[in-house]
Amino acid sequence: MSNTENFLQAADLEQLTGIPAATWRYWAHKGTGPASFKLGRRRVYRESVIHAWIAEQEAQSGKAGQL
Repeated sequence: MSNTENFLQAADLEQLTGIPAATWRYWAHKGTGPASFKLGRRRVYRESVIHAWIAEQEAQSGKAGQL
């Protein structure tokens, strides 16, 4: 059984979400946003973590709209 995971960088996340790569880098620097880590010299995000984070943002947004 293969346990492969895609790792995304800020530029990938910009294409995926429309949020600028600079914002992803800023959030990582501040310790906010989804979890990331250094892989060699590159900061990466697990694709599964990003999808979970997006779902969480959507759920929080839905709650705010119901108030």
